[in-house]
Amino acid sequence: MEKDLSNYRKSYEKGELLLNNIPENPLELFRDWFVEVDTHFNIDETNAMTISTLGLDGYPKNRVVLLKRYTHEGFIFYTNYNSEKGKAIEANPNVCLSFFWHAAERQIIIKGKAEKISENLSDGYFESRPRGSQLGALASNQSEVVKNRAELEAKLKELDAKYEGKTIERPKNWGGYIIRPIELEFWQGRPNRLHDRIRYQLQEDYNWKIERLSP
Repeated sequence: MEKDLSNYRKSYEKGELLLNNIPENPLELFRDWFVEVDTHFNIDETNAMTISTLGLDGYPKNRVVLLKRYTHEGFIFYTNYNSEKGKAIEANPNVCLSFFWHAAERQIIIKGKAEKISENLSDGYFESRPRGSQLGALASNQSEVVKNRAELEAKLKELDAKYEGKTIERPKNWGGYIIRPIELEFWQGRPNRLHDRIRYQLQEDYNWKIERLSP
């Protein structure tokens, strides 16, 4: 099986990213880009992001998760702490996030350290989830081998009956992480492959060093 993709080409012409029109704080630029993409471009799940971890087997692994909150401190998502990604983060909290918004010809790459958020914040988000999602978190031993789908659906049905008319409490092995960034790179596609790349790096005095990178 072989397919030559060398003739797949596109000219990027939807924007520019210049040093003289960006904020000193990269989280402000992230906010501006996110709002602009979410408002003006027809993109499903603007909050979808790839998180990369170093697995216990020594291999890096990427997967898509959903950003649920961003603040001046970092980026928050939720997962099963006993999942493959949860175990990888426990062993090595250095992770990388990336957003790719193809319609806007923009990409953001974020290096940072992951840490669990407080239990009350995880409780609050879990309570806001649809009942089906709450039950799903209980039914799934994320990343573990399962015999078949019927087994999962039977477990969900059992839990649905068990919690009928009752409050579903957050499992202790399920909750949020915040990624506290140490580096953010903003990429804007430009014509002739001379893309704009601006990198912010956190310094010891907590200011951000800003540099332009070659495309």
